[in-house]
Amino acid sequence: MSKILDEVLSANADYVAGFGSKCDLPMPPGRNFAILTCMDARLDPAKYAGLSEGDAHVIRNAGGRASDDAIRSLVISYKLLGTKEWFVIHHTDCGMETFNNEIMGNLLASSLKRSSVDASGWHDSGDGEGTTDGKFIQWLTINDQAQSVTEDVKRIRNSPMVPAEIPIYGYIYDCKSGKLVEVPAATEAGKAS
Repeated sequence: MSKILDEVLSANADYVAGFGSKCDLPMPPGRNFAILTCMDARLDPAKYAGLSEGDAHVIRNAGGRASDDAIRSLVISYKLLGTKEWFVIHHTDCGMETFNNEIMGNLLASSLKRSSVDASGWHDSGDGEGTTDGKFIQWLTINDQAQSVTEDVKRIRNSPMVPAEIPIYGYIYDCKSGKLVEVPAATEAGKAS
């Protein structure tokens, strides 16, 4: 076993020992809201949004973007599990700001090995085979955080599967302070009607 696997299984054993009444938590989130946010390991939605287990749905992907799958999850969150408000939360210093579709496509075409980045940009080892499949994917990279939050809120709001009565709020998590900073244009675009 790897060291990481051992650590995860050990932590799980400790968690199981104190699990108690968590087995009685209902499936719908107790506070009736959902968060779409980035997978970045520095973000802890439970802490920055004051969540306990069972409080809210947290949907995470690279950049916290309103991809088809994220919208699918939000619609399920509302339609089947009763959430009434949604947050789109991106963050400062996001890795999705460090590349674009062309860079990612070229890195994958070079090899499937891990790439590295330095002051001059992204580099690939070129070891092994690559694939051109990455050139046909929209990677949903970010050029401007406020703009991307607003675009994502608008995309969710304009989905024919999203009811007009759900408010969608747009925020940026500041990685230096931990503060959630509202993106007014996003929240305006996400207003319920």
